[in-house]
Amino acid sequence: MAQALTPTRGCDPAAAPMNLFERWLSLWVALCIVAGIAAGRAWPALFQAIGRMEVAQVNLPVGVLIWVMVIPMLLKVDFTSLAAVGQHWRGIAITLFVNWAVKPFSMALLGWVFVRHVFAPWLPADQLDSYIAGLILLAAAPCTAMVFVWSRLTGGHALFTLSQVALNDAIMVFAFAPIVALLLGMSAISVPWDTLLTSVGLYIVVPVIVAQVWRRALLRRGAQALDAALARIGPWSMAALLATLVLLFAFQGQAILAQPLVIAMLAVPIVIQVVFNAALAYGLNRRAGEAHEVACPSALIGASNFFELAVAAAISLFGFQSGAALATVVGVLIEVPLMLAVVRVVNRSRGWYEAGARRAG
Repeated sequence: MAQALTPTRGCDPAAAPMNLFERWLSLWVALCIVAGIAAGRAWPALFQAIGRMEVAQVNLPVGVLIWVMVIPMLLKVDFTSLAAVGQHWRGIAITLFVNWAVKPFSMALLGWVFVRHVFAPWLPADQLDSYIAGLILLAAAPCTAMVFVWSRLTGGHALFTLSQVALNDAIMVFAFAPIVALLLGMSAISVPWDTLLTSVGLYIVVPVIVAQVWRRALLRRGAQALDAALARIGPWSMAALLATLVLLFAFQGQAILAQPLVIAMLAVPIVIQVVFNAALAYGLNRRAGEAHEVACPSALIGASNFFELAVAAAISLFGFQSGAALATVVGVLIEVPLMLAVVRVVNRSRGWYEAGARRAG
């Protein structure tokens, strides 16, 4: 599909196709589950030593891995695209409404329904609060990197995708901690503000600053320099994610072997939340008369999550062995197949969408 305005490739992360790791992310996560559980049982002393490598409640090996994971993704974000936000103000307004007024609160509600009630008899009682906390962390930050891939697969408007990601990232710096604290408080889960703010500073503010300084330095050498850097460091991000998951499952292995259905039960509210938020954003854009190329990325960013941040925050706030960490990893496990299903639906429903959008317009 031709775009109304197509940036150069150096400013358009959506131009890059899904790579091998992205396309088979669920498989790699499943392999990390197996490898982590096996390693944890084989070398428990090693992983206990890793778990003790903390400064101010921050695990140092995980902190390094999270930076390697997050910074390459934030390097793709162009904050100068915020100047174009007003061009599709209705789509932006819908995106912000779904991402910040609906998504975290709907997940908190789904967590309460399924974790505290529907599945409570089959879940460990001492981890119920932690599971809900993980689900809230997963929903409290919109997707930053993979949404560029989903947008490309639907022919999404490249500049709109860039501007909505940049705007969401700017809001996330200030809104992530208050929303998480509010929803955890409503769920009667206590988290110290200093720990939460430390997580925000380490895993959002510092990576954003580092990524933007690096991005500007690369762009001074031309868009090709940015493209080359993104291609070179992209695999680092995925490798760091997989290494983090191996560490996490080395600690979670005993709990998973004892109750293997926990992962399936935690997946239920995540799946429902993704479908609900995607449908809501897609339907609201249709009623507003927005173009299909705008509605697609709007729906997709409302459905997907910044799971790298969620994993980092969960480990920092609750620890490797927490239900919160496990809940965020379930989001990683099902993200790719679930979002590809959403992509297929919005692509196949284009005729229905445009007929309704014309009437609304």
